[in-house]
Amino acid sequence: MPSSSHVLVTGVTGQQGGSVANALLARGHRVRGLTRNTGAPTAAHFAARGAELMAGDFTDSGSLDRAMAGIDAIYAMTTPFEAGEDAETAQGIALIEAAKRAGVKHFVYSSVASADLKTGIPHFDSKFRVEEVLAASGVPYTISAPVFFMENLLAPWLLPGIMGGTLAMAMPGDRPLQQIAVADIGAFAAVLIERGERVFGKRFNIAGDELTNSDVAAILSRKLGRPIVYQGFPPDALRAQSEDMAIMFEWFATTGYSADLNALRREFGDVSWQDFKTWASHLDLDQTA
Repeated sequence: MPSSSHVLVTGVTGQQGGSVANALLARGHRVRGLTRNTGAPTAAHFAARGAELMAGDFTDSGSLDRAMAGIDAIYAMTTPFEAGEDAETAQGIALIEAAKRAGVKHFVYSSVASADLKTGIPHFDSKFRVEEVLAASGVPYTISAPVFFMENLLAPWLLPGIMGGTLAMAMPGDRPLQQIAVADIGAFAAVLIERGERVFGKRFNIAGDELTNSDVAAILSRKLGRPIVYQGFPPDALRAQSEDMAIMFEWFATTGYSADLNALRREFGDVSWQDFKTWASHLDLDQTA
């Protein structure tokens, strides 16, 4: 086991930040979680496990400086889904500047797979702008770039339909889509932090499986013991709600992610890299719904 690091995890009360904190704590690292809500139930969960919880906001440089003090590494997440893509880029820059002021030794940034390929997807592009600033900052860094989350199937925009017998997404049922379990994102982040300078300056597209949504529906049918039918629909149907999502699903249908699953398993064999069938086998969808 590598020596223990003191790691700041942003978004610790969310599913991705929480998975990183879980993995780090399980591997004996010290965790400081940054959150806007230290009273959240998930914050209490991590505090009970020995993590330090600090209140902070990406727009408050003083809170970022306090959070970075004495930290070896940071796992940083940003989001465009509250205030837009420009705000996401600003969040990333604020974190980078605070890390540089604090002399943080390793900055692991959570981007998205293929964001470096000029996809034209707004929330891919906003993350890549953060990557560019990070690469030019002089702060030692690694990019973790996950694909579509398996846990998206548990979101309010998909789960009710699944429980009603239909998995509906804006892409053809026979088009493969790479996916990843959130727990593996956390495990991978912990491994990156432990490898340190061996992964400085590197960018990793990460995925655990590649399968069609018709295959997903078939696996869920067996899991639930009742038919789940896949229903594709045109991405244009999403435009009234989100131009970003419409562009992303158009890209899924024509190009899609291209993480090298075999190379990941060879180079990072200490991550489980769950396939979708394994991930689904652990679910209690009736309880989740």
